[in-house]
Amino acid sequence: MDLDGFSLRIGYHFNDPDLLRRALTHRSHGSANNERLEFLGDSVVNCAVALELYHKFPGLSEGELSRLRASLVNQQSLCVIAQEHGLGDQLLLGEGELKSGGFRRPSILADAVEAVIGAAFLDGGFDGARAVMRTLFASPLGTIDPRTTGKDPKTLLQEHLQGRRIALPRYAVVATRGEAHEQLFQVECLIPELDIRSLGEGSNRRSAEQNAARLAYELATRG
Repeated sequence: MDLDGFSLRIGYHFNDPDLLRRALTHRSHGSANNERLEFLGDSVVNCAVALELYHKFPGLSEGELSRLRASLVNQQSLCVIAQEHGLGDQLLLGEGELKSGGFRRPSILADAVEAVIGAAFLDGGFDGARAVMRTLFASPLGTIDPRTTGKDPKTLLQEHLQGRRIALPRYAVVATRGEAHEQLFQVECLIPELDIRSLGEGSNRRSAEQNAARLAYELATRG
């Protein structure tokens, strides 16, 4: 654990370094862990991200802002943020978690991001927490697009085609493989007007359709 180096990376100097140490300590390491800080940080992160989106997109409705926030504050996106900033290398884990690769586990990484921001809140108030959030979320906040973020591929494809006055795509199951309890579906997505035929696979028809729509959308918007 390199507290000074990590502080430099997130752009915030802790007046009380023990808060940062606790934020990076998993419960498997001992009783002085980050669970309570993660609880606090969960609310602080949501508030700080909401404020950032409120100012960044003044024309969006409440529902649209909520959708964007949900796309930023979830286990998957928090895990990516943790990986981007090397947070896993700073974690204090118990022996069992170390052996099982806990420093790569999405839930542990996501909780640690929230715990660090919770620690910054206790150390420097909302301004401190917001500063850390801005550093950690710089990449996703900088690239977020209200037109596409949080929408599933079928919805994106449908909206794109409607905007071009093109008939909606047709989906059809073309193959199924495997035993009944673990079938794999293959679905085709057809857009005749664009001469697009894409194939998607999934463990159920819905996921296969989404995967086919994702590829079709990429083809329809290419160039």
